[in-house]
Amino acid sequence: MHLTKYTKTVKYNHIGAMLFTALLVFVLAPALKGSRNANNLITVFINGVSVGVTNDASRVDKLVMEARKRIARESSELILINYDIVLSGTRAVFGSLNTDEDITDSIYRVFRESIQKTKEPVYEVKINALTLNLRTPQEVLALLNSVKAPYDEETAFDIDIIRDPTRELNVLTTSVEKTSDSDDSAQAQGFSLPMAGSYGKLDRIFDAAENQDIESFDFGIQSLDFGETVEIVQAYADPEDILTLEEAIEKVTRKSEKNKTYEVVAGDSLSVIAEKNSTTLSGLIAMNPETLTDENSAIMVGDILKVTSAEPELSIVRTDKVYYEENYNAPVEYVDNDSWYTNESVVLREPVEGFRKVVADITYKNNEQQSVNILYEEDVIEAVAKVVERGTKAPPTYIKPISGGRLSSGFGRRKAPKKGASTFHKGVDWATPVGTSVVASSGGTVVRAGWGAGYGYCVYIQHPNGMMTRYGHLKKVLVRTGQNVRQGERIALSGNTGVSTGPHLHFEILINGKQVNPFNYLQ
Repeated sequence: MHLTKYTKTVKYNHIGAMLFTALLVFVLAPALKGSRNANNLITVFINGVSVGVTNDASRVDKLVMEARKRIARESSELILINYDIVLSGTRAVFGSLNTDEDITDSIYRVFRESIQKTKEPVYEVKINALTLNLRTPQEVLALLNSVKAPYDEETAFDIDIIRDPTRELNVLTTSVEKTSDSDDSAQAQGFSLPMAGSYGKLDRIFDAAENQDIESFDFGIQSLDFGETVEIVQAYADPEDILTLEEAIEKVTRKSEKNKTYEVVAGDSLSVIAEKNSTTLSGLIAMNPETLTDENSAIMVGDILKVTSAEPELSIVRTDKVYYEENYNAPVEYVDNDSWYTNESVVLREPVEGFRKVVADITYKNNEQQSVNILYEEDVIEAVAKVVERGTKAPPTYIKPISGGRLSSGFGRRKAPKKGASTFHKGVDWATPVGTSVVASSGGTVVRAGWGAGYGYCVYIQHPNGMMTRYGHLKKVLVRTGQNVRQGERIALSGNTGVSTGPHLHFEILINGKQVNPFNYLQ
């Protein structure tokens, strides 16, 4: 609101006129207020339109407020009006005043013509970066129930909208509680006083232990909640920004691709990882251009890959108590033999598969299993564990990974055999026909198996003593990441891949990540 200083517009022609008019005002118009130096006629302008004349500027705010209240009473919507108030004051002998009612009516008419935009009251629902505007709390509940419904077919859980206790502002959130199937059993059957002291507590513990069997469990959904925080606030929105219930449900339940990361574990391959994350092998490679070049790219346990999964904006996390039966194997039992090397072992007893009944709490996010908590197991047929006697000593030497072959390049400085090759050779090369069997120089775990840029197809093996061996320029890899191999076990076929001058095997031994001369360790 803009307020100008009153402007004086009276011109004085002569003293006689002033005395005459002053007397006339006193006699005929005693309602006009003012002194010799004050303005007694104040014209009120709203947005440049004259809405009346008053003799009391202090009343203008009250009249404007009354007009605004009349506008507000006509609608439950938020109405925006831009207006500018200018008061122009004069001192005059003659003049007519408007009543407060007339001025208020005129202000009201100008305000009606000056309405810019009407906003409607809404319930604003925020889920991460998604914001939805709905008209009523009933629509908000219907939206939330539509998300819950596919995972709560028996309507065992109720959704309430409550004040968020963690927020100072008037922010609402959701509370999901299990529906009560009946009145409190204590009220229905009458109260009974429990035994006092530790005796009562011990009795309850023993009773629970003795009575625990499959029939004692309450199966079904144990807990259910939204996977994301839902915030609800009362606000105002433009009509075009308000959604119908059907539009809001479509936005919340529509699945979109969301980025995640995946850590490579033992036994993984690119195709297995793609299947785990419901994507294609080509899609997985496209998402990781800095790490993967093709389907033969090598991966190591602990590598982090980018993946995507189709998820809705609002997910449901639930825990189901379930019963199932399964065949199972007992953990392998090992008998250590300190006189044997680690690449030596013998099976003392073959395993026998068992059969058991299981009760477990399984947690899901939507339909994707997140965790399993075993609550009860009953062995129907007890599994017999495999027993293996194994050596504990690290092999004293490494064996040559191929049979035969001609040494074509030793360890150390050399003339680069071709453009792009290093002048310091970090391993040894044996020229050998493509397809020659390549074996593990010592026992260990395969940590890389696949394409390795200049190495071509390659295999890395981590050994129990902390050393590592590398095998490069292979034609075909016969092992996978995470696989345990023994000394002398075939792991690949030699080839001529990567930066290579001809069919050969490149072999390295590394200690603490640094290449050393293999001939110092080969048997």
